[in-house]
Amino acid sequence: MNQLDDITLASIYKHKKNDRDIFEELMPTKVKEVMLVATLYDSYSIVREGQFTEKIFGEFLQLNLYTYPRFTSVNSEEEALKMLSVRDFDLVIIMVGVDKDIPVKMADVINQANNNVPILLLVNNNGDLRYFQKAANQFASIDQVFVWNGNSNVFLAMVKYIEDKKNLEADTQNGNVRVILLIEDSIQYYSRYLPMLYTNIMTQTQNLVQDESGDELHMILKMRARPKVVLVSTYEEAIAMINKYRDYLLCVISDVKFHRNDREDEDSGIMLLKYVQQFLRFPVPLLLQSQDVNNAIRAREIGAEFINKNSESLSMDIHNFIYKRLGFGNFVFKDDKGTPIMVAHNLQEFQEMFKVVPDEALAYHGKRNSFSTWLMARGEINIAEQLRPYRFEDFESTLELRYFCLDVFEKMRLKKLRGRIINFDPGLLNSERYVLRLGKGSLGGKGRGIAFMCNFIENIDFKKIIPNINIRIPATAVIGAIEFDKFLELNNLYEEIYSSNDYEHIKSMFLESELSDSLQARLMAYVEKVMRPLAVRSSGLFEDSLLQPFSGVYATYLIPNNHPDVMVRYSQLQTAVKLVYASIFTDSAVSYFDAVNYKIEEEKMAVVIQEVVGHEHNKRYYPSISGVAQSYNYYPVSYMEPQDGFAVAAVGLGMYVVGGENAFRFCPRYPNINPSSIKDQVRDSQREFYALDMHRSGIDLVHDGEDAAILKLPIREAEVDGTLEHSASVYDPENDDLVPGVGIRGPRVINFANILKYNHLPLAETIRFLLRLFREAMGSPVEMEYAVDLEKGEDGVPTFYLLQIKPLIRHEEELKIDLGEMDKSNTLLFARRGMGNGQISGIRDVIYVSDEKFDKTKTKLIAQEINQFNKKMDIAGKEYLLIGPGRWGSRDPFTGIPVAWAQISKARVIIEMGLEDFPLEGSLGSHFFHNVTSMNVGYFSVPHNSSDAVMNLDMLKEQTVVEELNFVKHIRFEHDLKILMDGRKREALISV
Repeated sequence: MNQLDDITLASIYKHKKNDRDIFEELMPTKVKEVMLVATLYDSYSIVREGQFTEKIFGEFLQLNLYTYPRFTSVNSEEEALKMLSVRDFDLVIIMVGVDKDIPVKMADVINQANNNVPILLLVNNNGDLRYFQKAANQFASIDQVFVWNGNSNVFLAMVKYIEDKKNLEADTQNGNVRVILLIEDSIQYYSRYLPMLYTNIMTQTQNLVQDESGDELHMILKMRARPKVVLVSTYEEAIAMINKYRDYLLCVISDVKFHRNDREDEDSGIMLLKYVQQFLRFPVPLLLQSQDVNNAIRAREIGAEFINKNSESLSMDIHNFIYKRLGFGNFVFKDDKGTPIMVAHNLQEFQEMFKVVPDEALAYHGKRNSFSTWLMARGEINIAEQLRPYRFEDFESTLELRYFCLDVFEKMRLKKLRGRIINFDPGLLNSERYVLRLGKGSLGGKGRGIAFMCNFIENIDFKKIIPNINIRIPATAVIGAIEFDKFLELNNLYEEIYSSNDYEHIKSMFLESELSDSLQARLMAYVEKVMRPLAVRSSGLFEDSLLQPFSGVYATYLIPNNHPDVMVRYSQLQTAVKLVYASIFTDSAVSYFDAVNYKIEEEKMAVVIQEVVGHEHNKRYYPSISGVAQSYNYYPVSYMEPQDGFAVAAVGLGMYVVGGENAFRFCPRYPNINPSSIKDQVRDSQREFYALDMHRSGIDLVHDGEDAAILKLPIREAEVDGTLEHSASVYDPENDDLVPGVGIRGPRVINFANILKYNHLPLAETIRFLLRLFREAMGSPVEMEYAVDLEKGEDGVPTFYLLQIKPLIRHEEELKIDLGEMDKSNTLLFARRGMGNGQISGIRDVIYVSDEKFDKTKTKLIAQEINQFNKKMDIAGKEYLLIGPGRWGSRDPFTGIPVAWAQISKARVIIEMGLEDFPLEGSLGSHFFHNVTSMNVGYFSVPHNSSDAVMNLDMLKEQTVVEELNFVKHIRFEHDLKILMDGRKREALISV
């Protein structure tokens, strides 16, 4: 067993928490329900003519807090207990009136009834403060005592005090949230001070997040990262908090005189701040506050700020301290003397200035840990976390410090973006690590799949699992589906397009119409920056989804994007986008909508713009390898199991593979085993390949269509380009053997022997591993399109590109075929190779290609005849059985009948049969295959002269002919055919 088989998705998928993820985890406990217990008389002074609720809401809304608690007032202990028995409360506030003992006893009773709810006392009379100041520590059931000072913002402080207390441990551990430690034992003072402190903190945080780009939800979440405020009243409590949260301390604000060693000590504050300076590895801002202004000198002596408690400008003093010292203001770079030299107003300016500020400024701030403090205040948790463990002394020079920090900034910037869908930014136009949104709205099916792949691979460290290959998506941008609606609305197209059946007319209208101004500006910025060839791909809402099989119905345009005039390239890109929009209304798309019973009006089109994987060789551009792979193999051979999956690979652009042309098929589990004979490999080898014509920079997409810039070349041209070294082998007729490489004369066979057999690149291992992971992640079998760049990329190894992922829906209800009861005289078909499940009834019509008239040089004409019959069946509302030689849906007319899905949309069961001179392999066309499996169309193969399959052609010839064309017949049985399909065994039986 391969060692990768033991690796589970859960064990390696480590969701990298970006700042937004962290914000969502913060503040898990919120105070939503508050009970206020007060007598009618005591509460009157607060409620005052019914304005209490409005005032409380006002306090929260003024700070743009989007959640605020609901207050419920009760007037007695009995009412409180009754309310607690029927509702959950997060906080109980008990108002202290004339009798000081009643609220304390009430708190004990409530605590006994529900000891999980915190209880606060709110004193209504300043004359009672002395009593509660002395006895506060004796009230076991009371969490804290506050005093009503005539301002409703004390309720805000009480709510936030409880929330911070409850969330402190979780938020520091999960989000590295900073802590402001406040040491104050005066009930009157902290009841006044805390509302000011909270208001300033939240106002400053709000100002910061509003100054930054980002959606409103992100700003709301970022508010959760504000510093926590911890209130303690003794020296010992403060020391305990400092020791526990020393790595999270943002600042310490301390009174001068409070209890130490169970007695009031006039030096407690000074001693505490000195301890902080000695104990912490990093310096933090210190603030000493006192009613005695003489303590300002003592504060200055220990390097602390000072605030006069009795100051009339107390609120402004607090504001200035938070703004200047805690990182909420601009970052002011200072020289070694503390003189300001540069000011950064935001993170971008900060990072730009960091590159050029003098060394002495870096030293000045590095010694004070200013960088991480300022970054943390802005919610840049991951960056601050990277910087905080280091001290200035850890670096040999300021130059080393500068490079280290700049490296952290860049890595964190990219880390934030990896795996995400990011809004348009002119500086972020061509990365393989994220998906760029060029317009709002749904990404569509294909875009959604690409975004999922991007997020998926960026959350798994593939380097540790498969070290010799990079796994990426191509640089991708998506125009959201809202732009499609804008396009129709701005150009008044709605009525015309949904009433017209003329695709050429609709296409002409689309080409003459204008994209929105914002999208035009973004497309211009895009082509100014991106100079690589582009694939402009459809991404309809229904495309590649789990339930709607719309694969390959719409258009994809490849453009060289190399014209020297940027306006020409811009025009080509605009034209490609408009043509993708118009492809919803092609005849084949419209008939497909009819076939699957969907309304075309419900479809919306997003557009994916991807850089084409590959390199330019002699003015032609293509990847080393492209292919498709499926996690479920409907045609396993030898000892291969269906669950082993299969892969198909070819040289050149992927349209060769998805079109079903001759490509190399292998099992990722057994890549070095090829069940085909050498003779068959030589005969069936890839003979041609597709490339992008880089000579034709002035392409005409309107007249030449999707193939406007496409070259179909003999495979020998790839050898001229030097791209077959690891992809081809040479047939040695003397030894009847295939020799890897192209070093000798002889016929070239594309079998990727150096890669699959001799492991030049872990291609099979990578495909197998990814198929298993995606199958587990999506909960169904999957198909992926890929491309490989064999040239050395990141870390000097080749790169495997995931282009697309989509589900393959299999329907496997229990149904058994009893071969013992099979009557061969009544059997039209028995097959053991195929797919489909269930019993089908109501089918009498058969459309089949006559084996007597079949001409493999006329397969395109045959496809046209089948299309005629399909249209008639569609009008009649009937489904039919389709039978013909070779591969259905092949792009190569010499291997099968090159029908598009819309041309056989009414076929309920499809049979492909082999003829003596027309050997059969299962259809490999990616889009064709996806639609077959998604729609549960029966699909079975009958090889020529097969010993375990039956195809009764004579029975067909005995039936009534409804209509006959040159190559194709429409016949009808007298009674419904009995069609049974066993999806588990991949067997089918059709009988009369």
